[in-house]
Amino acid sequence: GKYIEIQFSRGGEPEGGKVSNFLLEKSRVVNQNANERNFHIFYQLCSGVTQDMQQNLGIMSPDYYWYLNQSGTFKVDGTNDAHDFQETLKAMTIMGMSEEEQMNVLQVVAGILHLGNVTFVESGNYAVVEDEQFLGFPAYLFGVDAALVKSKLTSRVMDSKWGGQSETIHMQLNLEQASYTRDAWAKGLYARLFDYLVSVVNSAMKTEMSELTIGILDIYGFEIFHKNGFEQFCINYVNEKLQQIFIELTLKAEQEEYVQEGIKWNSIEYFNNKIVCDLIENKTSPPGIMSIVDDVCATMHAVSEGSDAQLLGKLSKAVGTHAHFQSSGGDFIIHHYAGKVTYSVDGFCEKNRDVLFTDIIQVMQSSESSFIRNLFPENVSGTVRSRPTTAGSKIKTQANQLVDALMRCTPHYIRCIKPNETKKPHDWEEDRVKHQVEYLGLKENIRVRRAGYAYRRPFQKFLHRYAILTKETWPSWRGDLKQGVVHILKSVNMDDDNYQLGKTKIFIKAPESLFLLEEMRERKYDGYARVIQKAFRQYFARKQYQKLKEQASDLFLGKKERRRYSINRNFVGDYIGLDNNPALRALIGKRERVEFAQTVNKYDRRFKITKRDLILTSKCVYLIGREKVKKGPQKGYYKEIIKRKIEIENISHVSV
Repeated sequence: GKYIEIQFSRGGEPEGGKVSNFLLEKSRVVNQNANERNFHIFYQLCSGVTQDMQQNLGIMSPDYYWYLNQSGTFKVDGTNDAHDFQETLKAMTIMGMSEEEQMNVLQVVAGILHLGNVTFVESGNYAVVEDEQFLGFPAYLFGVDAALVKSKLTSRVMDSKWGGQSETIHMQLNLEQASYTRDAWAKGLYARLFDYLVSVVNSAMKTEMSELTIGILDIYGFEIFHKNGFEQFCINYVNEKLQQIFIELTLKAEQEEYVQEGIKWNSIEYFNNKIVCDLIENKTSPPGIMSIVDDVCATMHAVSEGSDAQLLGKLSKAVGTHAHFQSSGGDFIIHHYAGKVTYSVDGFCEKNRDVLFTDIIQVMQSSESSFIRNLFPENVSGTVRSRPTTAGSKIKTQANQLVDALMRCTPHYIRCIKPNETKKPHDWEEDRVKHQVEYLGLKENIRVRRAGYAYRRPFQKFLHRYAILTKETWPSWRGDLKQGVVHILKSVNMDDDNYQLGKTKIFIKAPESLFLLEEMRERKYDGYARVIQKAFRQYFARKQYQKLKEQASDLFLGKKERRRYSINRNFVGDYIGLDNNPALRALIGKRERVEFAQTVNKYDRRFKITKRDLILTSKCVYLIGREKVKKGPQKGYYKEIIKRKIEIENISHVSV
C-alpha cells in the first residue's frame, strides 16, 4: 500500500508531494500463487528491452526464470508489457534520473531474475550449487566475484561469544538454508531498490514545508483466505489500526461531542477494537502476539526447526485466555473486528525474521557499482551488533507513524466493496457484499449517524456562512451568537425537532434541512450577482455611449467648410434662453450641463394644451410647469416648479 501526500500553496495550487510505501509484498518476488504474476517490471524488462540491453543484461523470455515461471501466468489481458516498459523509462526520465541511473536500476532487476535461477543439490547433508554457470550473470550484474556469491549462498560466518572469548564459526548451509538465503537476498535487494525509487520520486516532488495537504491512503483491505499466514496477519493488523482511527474519529468522538455539548441523543452500542490492537501489539503485561513472535525469532539460528511449534506454545501460554484469541491445532485464531481469522504458524517466524545475513550485506558493499553499494549503507563492521529489526516490528512502527499522520488530518473514508470473486462486471454475490458491509462496521456507523446529527458547526462559523439570509444578521450580527443562530433558523421556518443548540455549536439532524439552508444562501448570492451585473452593464453601456459620442465629435473636427477657422464648440440646443432665466436655471443642478431645452405641449384627456419646458441635461430629464401662487406677497404671480425629474441612467428605452 501507499500513502500519498499532495502539498498545496495557499492559493490552492499543487506544488509538491510525498509518497510513503507500506507492506511491500516482497514474497511475491520469489513465489506467486496460481494464476498470478510477479511484479510488472520483470515482464516489462523481458518484453521491452533493446537488443543491446538484452545482451548486456542477459535477458531471456519470462518462462526461462524460476522467479517468473512458477505460476505459469506470463500475460495479462489488456496489458502491453513492451509499451509499459517504455512508459516506465519515460517516467524515470521525468523524475530526473539519468540514463546511467536507469541502467543501474535495470541491472539490479535483471540480477534478481538471474539469482533466482541458482539452484542447489544436497551433498552430504550440505547444499552445493547445482550448476555454477548460473552464478556468472548475477555476479556480473551485481559487480562482485562469482566465487564469493557461491560461497555466501552455501555458507555463513557466525560470531560466537563464550566466557568473554569470541570465536568465528564457518557454517555450511543445508538445502533449505541455502534456498532461504538466495530468496532473502532477492527480496532484500528488490525492497531496497523499491525504496530507492520512492526516494527519487519524493526528491523530485519535494518542496518547502506546506501547511495545506491532501493525503490519500491506498492500502490492502482485510484479507481472509483459505490459508492465512504472516502476510495476512500484518495486513489485517494494519486494518485493525485503521478501524481504530475510524472509531476514535467518528463513532466514539461523535458521541463524546454530544456529551460535551450537553445535547439530547440516543446512545448506540458499537464494538471498540482497541482490545484486538492491544492483543497484537502490546509490549508487556501481557505481551502481544508481535512481541512473542519477535522473542521466538531472537532464539532462532538460521532456519531452526520447531520454531513455529514453539511460537504456538508461547502464544497459548501468554494470551491463551484472551477473549479474542484461541488455539486450534497447529493454528491460532484471532477474533478481528471483521470476524474470526485462522492463521497458520507454518513459516511465521521465518517471514517475521526477514533477515538479510551480514555476509550478504558485506558482499553487496564490496560491489564495483557505487549504485549497489549505496543500497546497503549499514555499518556491519562494528564489534557490537544490535538485534536485527524484524518485519513485524517494522510494520508496527510504520502503522503507528501512519496513525499519527492520519490523526493530524480530517479523514474521509472510502469503503470499497468487492462484489464478486470472478472480477467480472454485472456479477453480484449478495452474501459476500453483506459480509463486507457487516465487517466494515457500516451498519454501526449508519446507526450512529441516524441517531445523531448530520451537521455540526460552532455558532460563529454558522453565522458567518448563513448571515446573508436575513437583514438583521447581514452584514454583521451584533448580539449574542446563539440568538443570532436561532434568528436565522426561525427565518427559514426550520422545525425545532430538526436541530439542537449545544454550548458552543449548532447540531442539525437531517441533511435535507442543511440543503435548504444552502439553497436559500445560493439564491441570495444569485440575486446580488444579478444586481451587480445590471449595474456593471449600465456602467459599461454609458462608457460605450460616451466613447461613441467622442468618436463622432472627432469625426467632424476641423472639417467645416464655411468659416474654417471659427471656434469649435459643442452644440447647445437651448431654445428657451436658460441663461436669461435665472429662476428656471435654478431648478437644475449646478454641475449639470444643458444638452437641450425647448417648450413643449402637454395634452390632457380632453386634449387641452398645457405648456411645459422640457430640459435635457447630462444627468436628468426635467419637465417644468408653472403654477399660480395662492398665498404670500407673490400671490397671483406664476412660479416655475418641477413637474417631473427622471435620471437618465434609469431610462431603459424611449418609445413614440
